[in-house]
Amino acid sequence: MELMFFGAVRLTRAVVPHMRARGTGTIVQLTSMGGLTTAPGFGAYCAAKHALEGLSECLAQELRPHGVRVLIVEPGAFRTALFGAAFRSAPEHPAYAGTSGQVRTWVADAAGKQPGDPDKAARAIVAAVSDPEPPLRLPLGADAVDGIRAKLAAVAADVDRTEAVARDTTL
Repeated sequence: MELMFFGAVRLTRAVVPHMRARGTGTIVQLTSMGGLTTAPGFGAYCAAKHALEGLSECLAQELRPHGVRVLIVEPGAFRTALFGAAFRSAPEHPAYAGTSGQVRTWVADAAGKQPGDPDKAARAIVAAVSDPEPPLRLPLGADAVDGIRAKLAAVAADVDRTEAVARDTTL
């Protein structure tokens, strides 16, 4: 949370007054597909990314009247050091071998072989920032698109399944 959320918050708070005064600018928040999705063993990571997504959505609404845009970048697995030596994990626990243990194995096996190309991602971000009408969200990588679509479909299914109960709670 300190690095992935509060660090971004402090930097954003530092630049917003200047952008607002100029009436222009784009804040690029680098979250992750984990900002909308989850995976066993990634609870703290996803919590920080979800928090940054929520803040960024609010900022986009608050800053739009001042000419400041927000772009939420949601990459999937890219060939970065995230899965390499920099990856920190909690000690293994046998009770979670079938959930986070499988993800732990996948992370170790995927290190250095992630499908995402960082150069292509950088070009896509620059293009989105240069777009006169950029999207709020920029998922990057087929895994991000597929994972986000699956999450949104699951949320829609839950809402559909519980809609009658939900509406019945209204006066």
